[in-house]
Amino acid sequence: MVLQIENLFLRRGEKWILRDMNWKIKKGENWILFGLNGAGKTSLLNLLNAYTFPTKGNVNVLGMEFGKTYLAERLRKQIGFVSSSLQQKFHQGDSAYEVVLSGAFASIGLYETPTDEIRNKAKTLLHNLGCIDYANRNYETLSQGEKQRVLIARALMTDPPLLILDEPTYGLDFIAREKLLDSIEEIVKSPNAPTLIYVTHHVEEILPVFNKTLLLKEGQVFASGDTNELITSECLSQFFELPVTVIWNNNRPLLSKAHLVEK
Repeated sequence: MVLQIENLFLRRGEKWILRDMNWKIKKGENWILFGLNGAGKTSLLNLLNAYTFPTKGNVNVLGMEFGKTYLAERLRKQIGFVSSSLQQKFHQGDSAYEVVLSGAFASIGLYETPTDEIRNKAKTLLHNLGCIDYANRNYETLSQGEKQRVLIARALMTDPPLLILDEPTYGLDFIAREKLLDSIEEIVKSPNAPTLIYVTHHVEEILPVFNKTLLLKEGQVFASGDTNELITSECLSQFFELPVTVIWNNNRPLLSKAHLVEK
């Protein structure tokens, strides 16, 4: 079991951010975490990375149970986490190569001397993710798509058993988005691939490799299960409380507002 959440509640002040949440992820599954803005996705990700802890309930991530041991630093080294919020934290002047190298030490900035093995691994990841041509450029000068590729390479430096991609295509145009999605699909299909949680509120980003989906609404699990059973016109119309149509084409879903027929 990669992840097990039971009867989870999370409160901030007087407000319940997450309520009565249950979620299990087995090794070999790759999940879409789908929810609109304000659904509680960020709070849930902060919890999975042990930046926050539940008010009530049980959480076990990669065999580590919250509340039983001091696990924050140990857990984060086993989770590859990619979020646009990380982009602003790296030091000015760091190259893309240095950013990737820092992933081996789970640090923002490079404070330790990488071994030849670490350097070779970083170069391999940069090559595999199509970043090698701008490896020596300052990270801050890269485009949004280039930055995201570098962050994914950084997250893979420790061969994490769990990789979380938090809206990785944010701010990308169509071509850059599809190229990044192609790279993500290759990661999932690679030998010894990590279990992947892909966070989005765009249905069209759901790739065939994501066989499971959790729909999060107003801090609660609306539904979870097989992607092809949840990403349907009927289910998403109930989820959005709006008539929508889902069309599957080339194993990818497309979403549009349904046209009501006047009687």
